[in-house]
Amino acid sequence: MLSESKNKIIAGGIAAVAVAIGAYFWLREPPVEPTPEPEPVVAAPVPENHPVPDNPEQNAKLPALEESDAVFIEALTSLFSAPAIEQFLSPQSVVSHVVVTIDNLPRKKVAERLKPIKAIAGQFAASGTDDALVLNESNYARYQPFVQLVGAANMDQVAATYFKFYPLFQQSYVDLGYPNGYFNNRLVEVIDHLLATPDVAGPIKLTQPGVMYEFADAKLENLSAGQKAMIRVGKANAAVLKTKLRELRVAVTTKSN
Repeated sequence: MLSESKNKIIAGGIAAVAVAIGAYFWLREPPVEPTPEPEPVVAAPVPENHPVPDNPEQNAKLPALEESDAVFIEALTSLFSAPAIEQFLSPQSVVSHVVVTIDNLPRKKVAERLKPIKAIAGQFAASGTDDALVLNESNYARYQPFVQLVGAANMDQVAATYFKFYPLFQQSYVDLGYPNGYFNNRLVEVIDHLLATPDVAGPIKLTQPGVMYEFADAKLENLSAGQKAMIRVGKANAAVLKTKLRELRVAVTTKSN
């Protein structure tokens, strides 16, 4: 669903990884309850197909997960600036919210209350008559400040911050219900999923069977929450996000041991 009524903000915000990765982690959806359930846990440990650098000395200095917000936000501020962090980041349980959001992006729903990014300002706009609705392209401008921020980010530095705090991301992933899982594997899998989002040419047709807008094209409506978010930001913004996602993928897979 496009998850917005005519009088409400359409969700946007796509979940960045160790910081605010690639716009999708930061595109908000409307509230969904209950929180989506994780996939069934496998019995055997998942191979570390994309291992991250191990730094026992640094790991020993990390705060406990539940006490990590201040230190992690300080690290993000050094990457993106204090005003940007204040504008876009929800400052509670940041690492855990990044993990659950990334994990849920390939699913149909992402829990609103667990997203690490604040709502994108502005009103959703549809054009046309009730029987010929299209997504108004003025919506795309709402995402440009965030997309510009992501587009200017150095993904090697983002990955370095992610690696520094990786034990906390891994712990959060285990706590989410994957005792044998490896979070960096999941991150790469989700990046690939988002990169596979189809490009949509021309006006995007909508329907409004109830309060919420939906894509008129069933193939688009049946996409995951993350891929629909990539479509909602508009083709030009999505191209920027895909470029940064590719850079991030390289950074988190080639800098491993």
